[in-house]
Order: sequence, then structure tokens, then C-alpha cells
Amino acid sequence: MTARKKTLGDLRSQRWFGATDLRSFGHRSRMLQMGYERADFTGKPIVGIINTWSDINPCHLHFRERVEQVKRGVWQAGGFPIELPALSLSENFVKPTTMLYRNLLAMEVEELLRQHPVDGAVLMGGCDKTTPGTVMGGISMNLPMIFLPAGPMMRGHSGGTILGSGSDVWKYWAEKEAGNITTQEWNDMEAGIARSAGTCMTMGTASTMTSITEALGLSLPGSASIPAADADHPRMAGACGRRIVEMIWEDLKPSDILDRRSIDNALVVHNALAGSTNAMIHLVAMAGRAGIPVKLTEFDDFAQKVPVIANLRPSGQWLMEDFHIAGGIRALMVRLAPLLHLDARSVTGATIGDGLAGMKVFNDDVIRPLDRPIVSMGGTAILYGNLAPDGCVIKPPAADPRFLNHTGPALVFDSYDAMNAAVNDLTLDVTPDHVMILRNAGPIGGPGMPEWGMLPIPKVLLRQGVRDMVRISDARMSGTSYGACILHVAPESAAGGPLAAVRDGDLITVDVPGRRIHLHLDEAEIVARVKAFVPPDRAYPRGYNRLFAQHVRQAHEGCDFDFLEGAGGIPEPEIH
Repeated sequence: MTARKKTLGDLRSQRWFGATDLRSFGHRSRMLQMGYERADFTGKPIVGIINTWSDINPCHLHFRERVEQVKRGVWQAGGFPIELPALSLSENFVKPTTMLYRNLLAMEVEELLRQHPVDGAVLMGGCDKTTPGTVMGGISMNLPMIFLPAGPMMRGHSGGTILGSGSDVWKYWAEKEAGNITTQEWNDMEAGIARSAGTCMTMGTASTMTSITEALGLSLPGSASIPAADADHPRMAGACGRRIVEMIWEDLKPSDILDRRSIDNALVVHNALAGSTNAMIHLVAMAGRAGIPVKLTEFDDFAQKVPVIANLRPSGQWLMEDFHIAGGIRALMVRLAPLLHLDARSVTGATIGDGLAGMKVFNDDVIRPLDRPIVSMGGTAILYGNLAPDGCVIKPPAADPRFLNHTGPALVFDSYDAMNAAVNDLTLDVTPDHVMILRNAGPIGGPGMPEWGMLPIPKVLLRQGVRDMVRISDARMSGTSYGACILHVAPESAAGGPLAAVRDGDLITVDVPGRRIHLHLDEAEIVARVKAFVPPDRAYPRGYNRLFAQHVRQAHEGCDFDFLEGAGGIPEPEIH
């Protein structure tokens, strides 16, 4: 039996339905208009289900069914469910980037929950920006909430070869451009690499963020790794519906769960997974909504003491289905127990440690022991220097080791179109030692900081057998990507960052062990060049792009809007 802190009169929804005035008459009569019985909603906690389903989001294709299973769980527990559709943000199709709209989704979730008569919420997400977006909005609203992850898709395959979405796309595209893959083989891969509903089945941004959310204590234990097509997934959806009703009566809110311990747990799990570099932006923003500051250097600090033990692509060998069979996030956290705050709270009402009870690892190659990791340390590295005063990011395990300490001449591009044309030019004057630079691709310059940071290797080099080189940008890259890509250079070039000063032929040194990135120019020359640099025009005349450009923060600050940062709610709406 749930230990209740709230009575019926304490429920937020009673402000709409519990009074005897004319306005409440209107609320109740409209519920009856929709065919509900009074007994359906009277005297029950009301659960808002934020559903990010759409016809053009393959990651959430199954959410039409899952929302019904959540509703079933809510009914079973004595609650009343209402579905509230929200921005779907399909990573595959939204242009120029879903990152442009993450904050809009966060605002929508917060306002959907504020404006409707709900006492708690189930947040349905998983496709890259839907996890941080919905969670940010939920944290800011601070009602009891639980996050339901979409789950990864099934493994891809073609010609007897197992394929991982994203990671193997980049790998085999390079081979195609080098002339080693036929058009028919490429078409067969296109048909076989994504075989079910669900998010990318590599440790890309989607699984990184759902794993981090579970580590924060905001999802049911073990939920993040369940494949979308697994029968466990609808059972988990029902469990979310039942549990949120209990959380409402318990008054268990994000502010009761999130603290420094939960953030540390998320940092440990992120590094053990060699998770997506995008997590550095999203976790900073998510924690910021709870009033918990996270510095970029903390990712590096944790990387120095947390080994990479998840043998998952793009840094390792296996895929998310294999990871789930090996025990998933709970098994990973059992291995990480000496590094975790096991007393941190969870949506279960108990501790993170309680949620790991009885769990073990079922495959020591997929989830390695701490003394036999993929990489002993350094799943993430944060570099600083005169090219990135506020930092930039690289994922060392995903890079050719020889580029972790490298000096080479710059090859600079001011736009993706210019870069794309150049890399397809077989007469391009480029060597494997060049450092490719893409600028005007940050939060303002992109706009929205698109995933352009895994710059394609020039075709002339691909045909010579080159498969990696140093690439630097103020953009992001897909969490499924790999290579010696240095990302999130801050401040960005469009905001007057030093990346604006680089010209073709300038020498750049990357020293990952020393955590340093250096442009071989004196400070006066850098200042003069930045002053002369003309960024792209981002003075939008109207609309959301205008709001975004005026208020978005830089990468190291989480790219949230300046007016949304920090903890503390907005007063409840007037009801008259």
C-alpha cells in the first residue's frame, strides 16, 4: 500500500474539478461531453501523458500502442490518464537540426503540464532531443514525473553482416566513396540497417540520454535498454502508468530525486558507456533546470577515473540488443557500484542501489569487468586553448590514436556547402595531416548547432586508403559517429570565437593527453582577424529562429535559453 502524503483535496487537478462553482461545472460538463462517466475522473489523480509520436518519427513509431499501455497502467492504479501530444522531433527528418527545437519542446512540455489539470506526468521520448527536451520541461514544472524511453531498434543486417545504424552508415559510405562497395550492396544495406521501431541501436545520443536519465533516477530501473520490439517494452509502459499514480500520492517530484549524487551517477554512467558527446550539452542543461551547476571540466574529471566498460559501437563491438541481453543498464551499474552513489533516490521511491538488487552481468565481453575495460580512462576529453577558450570536446576511443597528438595545417570552410563541394573534388589539395575546419555551425551560426561535426574525409584521401583525420568545428556530431572529430568549440565563430581567426595553412596543434588545442598565432593577430570576420546573418526578422538566436547559450553552458535556466517554478494558472 502506497504511503500517501496527499489527500484527494491536495491534488492539483481538484482546482479544476473539485469546486462547486460555475467554472468547475464547465470543466466537468466537458468531460461528460467526451463520453466519460463521472466515476472515470472524479476523485482520481489525473496523469498527463506527454506523447512525442508522429507519422514521421520511426524512433517513436510504436508510441501509438505504448500510450494505450501507459493508460492501462494508470487505470489499473486508480488514476485517470489524458494524452497530451507534443513535438515529435524526428532526428532523421527535422532540418536543419532537432537541436534547434529541443528548447521549444522543453517549453511545450512545461506549459502543457501547467495549463492542464494534471497531477503528474509520464514523459514518452527517446529520439535524441526528446529525452532532454521532455525531461527539462518536466524538471521545471516539478510535478511527479517518470520518463518512458522509446528503446533501441533491432539489430540491422545485410549480406550476413550485422549493422549498427549511424556508425556503419559512415563506415560503409567511406568504402562506397572509395569504390569498394557496389551500388547494389549499398542499396541492400539501406534496406537492412533499420528493421523495427525504436532509436539507433548503437550507443548514440538516444541510448546515451535514456541511460543517463535512468542513472539520474527518473526512469524505472532497467527500462533504458529494453528494445522497442521486445515484449518487455509494453510491460514496462504499463508499469510506468501504475507507478506514476503512486508517485502522485507520495508527492515524489524531480526536486526530491535530483541532487549532486544523481548528477555524479549520470557522469559515471556516461563515461562507462563512452556515451555520445551530445550528452555534455544536454546534461548541463538538464541539471541546470534543477539548479545544479555542471561544468564541462567535470566530464573530463570523471573520464579520468571511470573506465569504459560497455563494449558498444561506435567505440566498441556490440549493439544495444546485445547489451540488453547482457543485463543492460542495471548490470552496467552493478559493475560500477564502487563508483556510484547507491543511496541516490529514484522514481521507485527507493534508492538506486535498491533497484540493482539481484542483478548480475550475463556477458563479460559486452559489459566488461572494471579491471578489463575497453579503455582504462578517457572516454571523453575536454580540450582548452587559444582556439577554444571555453572548451571543446573529443571522444578519444573513437579516434585513430595517432591523431590524439597532432600538428597540421588548417583547411578552412565557412559553410557546409563549401565543405561538401570541396571533399568531392578529386583535385583538392589535401593531405592526411591537414586539419579540416568547419565554422559558422554553432548554436547561433548553424543555426541550432547541427550534427555536421563528423566532416567527411575528402574523396581523394578515401581512395588513398585514409579513413580518419583531425576535424574541428563549432558543430555537434551524431552520437553514432566516430573519428578524430573535435566538437563544440566555444565560443562559436558566429559569436566572435577564435575559430573565426583560422585561415588555410595556419598550424593547429591537438594534444589530447595534455588537454590542449592551440592555434599557432599570437594573440594580437587572432584578435585582429576575429574583428575582421563577417559571420552569417542571423538577425531573423520574426519567429522562433529570432527567439533562438537572441537567447540561446553557448555549448559549454548547455545551449538552454537564458530565460529558462535555473530552478524555480512559475505560479499556477488562475482558474476563473
